Formats: sequence, structure tokens, C-alpha cells
Amino acid sequence: MNGKVRIASVAVATPPHCINQAQAEAFLIKHYSDRLSQKSLAIVRKIFAHPSVLRRHLAVDNLECLVNEHPDSRITRYTHWAVRLSSQAIVHALAQAGLTVDAVSGLVVNTCTGYICPGISTYLIEKLGLSDHIRAHDLVGSGCGGAVPNLQICEDMLKGTGEGVVVSVSAEICSATFQMADDLSLIISNAIFADGASASVLWRRPEGLELVASASRYDPKSREDIRYIYKHGQLHNQLSASLPEIASKQVAKVVMDLLKPKGLRINDVKHWAFHPGGEKVINAVKDEIGLSEEQLQSTRNILAGYGNMSSPTVWFVLREILHNGIAPGDWCVMVAFGAGLCAHAFLLRV
Repeated sequence: MNGKVRIASVAVATPPHCINQAQAEAFLIKHYSDRLSQKSLAIVRKIFAHPSVLRRHLAVDNLECLVNEHPDSRITRYTHWAVRLSSQAIVHALAQAGLTVDAVSGLVVNTCTGYICPGISTYLIEKLGLSDHIRAHDLVGSGCGGAVPNLQICEDMLKGTGEGVVVSVSAEICSATFQMADDLSLIISNAIFADGASASVLWRRPEGLELVASASRYDPKSREDIRYIYKHGQLHNQLSASLPEIASKQVAKVVMDLLKPKGLRINDVKHWAFHPGGEKVINAVKDEIGLSEEQLQSTRNILAGYGNMSSPTVWFVLREILHNGIAPGDWCVMVAFGAGLCAHAFLLRV
């Protein structure tokens, strides 16, 4: 053991029901074409034909259950799948690290796609048989950017402690916020969002990916550009057309906040794990920061294969980067951004 907190392992989980974009488009046209203008129908055809997203996993038995889903059924579905996917990811992450649930002393869970009280953490404590003395925290309201504040809290929990092991969980059932109307925000949301969960094991042992530094930025004046709003008591996603420009500038600022104190430049960082907020957002970030297509390949791969799962998605990207291999001494930057408008970054190194 040393004083540095490290990521020992990363695992992810998705529901078994997988759809391609043609299936998703056909479902929306079948049930909602009478609500859409001709302009919106043309946008649907264009967006769903774009190759940036190919397939997604949804926490449903079939898409038909989304039509007129009762709010009570929706929160029940959210709870079931958030707990199921989170527990799967935790079990796999612990196994990768060579640990059992008995080793876990802390648990932090973040989500934004459903609210239950008590939170998901208590369900995981029960389901996995975690200690009833565990330190557990539930975080809500950070949107797609929630994974990094979660990680910051996990790091704080481990600093100054002994042999503790903390598990960081991000769980989102975006389909539990499904809505459809003649609204560009909802059309885009229904073309890119999906369901999934991630779990990472953190400890203060020499093995793993070191948490070197983190940075966060908030821009409340841009809150209306990316957020959930309530209509008729249910969540509706709200995205502005200017989001790619706004988000990319905020991301560039938080990256500089992260690198400058360490004397690092963009070119010093080989690996970049970005939250894949969508094709236009990825392109705007690329241009604003000055990255190569190679550096963004993992981000694009996850968007294509899984869509945008909100907060866990950046962990899917980091997991792919780790799978491809990070050489000792290589720098890696993990960036997530979302509602708030918030942007968060972590500097990592093997």
C-alpha cells in the first residue's frame, strides 16, 4: 500500500435487448409520426441513418412497453435494471481485481435518470451482501458528467485510510426518461441515448491506474442548454442546438485547468477518454482542443456500439483504452460533461 489512489479494475454492463437504428426509427414512425411535422420526419430519417450510432442496449423486453408507459411502471423498471446492471458490473470489477464483496468498505453510486429513496446503494448492499457498516453515498443531478465527481468522492474517501476498497458505480436507464413529441431535443435524445452501468474498484495498492489530479468547471448560465426538465410530472431531455460549441469550450477550459498545474500540454497526453455526447459534440471537442482521429477512436467506437448511456459511457471508453493497452508512464485524461453545464476531468497514469 502507498498514498496514491488507483483504479484497480473497470467493468461494465448492458441490458440484453439490443436494437439497431433502423428498428428504433421504425418504432418511432409507427407510434409517433402523427405527432411530427414533415420537417421533423425528415430530421428523424437523417439522424437515424447517420453511422455515428449503429446499435444500442435498452432495459426493456420490447420497445412497445415504452408506449404510454405508466410512471409507476417506469420507476419500477428503472429500479430493477439500475440495480441489476450495477450489481453485474460490481461483481465483474471485483473479480478482475481479485477481490470479494467482503473487501468493500465504501460505495458511491451516481445516476440522473431516476429517483428513488432510499437510493440504489441500499439495494446493492442488500443484493450483494455488502457490509452493513459500509460508507455509501448516492449522487443525483450531475447528468452525463456524473462519473468524474463520483470518482473524486471515492478518491477523497480513500485518502488517509488504510487498506480500504471503494467501488464507484454509474448507472443510467435513459429509456426510463423516454418521451416523444415534435421537439428536436427529444428526436435527438431518442436517436442516441441508451442504458448501461459501470463499476470501478479503487484502492491504495501499487497496481492499477493512478489518479493523479482532477479539475471541474460549472457554467450555470448555460444550464438551459443541457438538462432534464419536468413536464406533466415526468422528465424530458432538453438539448440546445448550440450545445456542441458551448460544451467544447467548457471542456477545453477544464482540460487546461487539469494539465497546466502539472506542466503538461495537450501533445503530452497520448490517451483521451471523452464522454461521447454525440457526433457533433465529439467533432467540436476535437477541433477546440486539437486532437487526432486516432485519439478519439475509442470515444467514437463506444458511441457507435452503445450510444450515449449518460454517465457510465466515459467508463466504457476508458475500459476500451485499457483493453488496447496503456504503456507505463503514458498519460491519460478522462473527461465527462453534462447538465449544469458542468465539465470534469481526471488525469491518470499507469
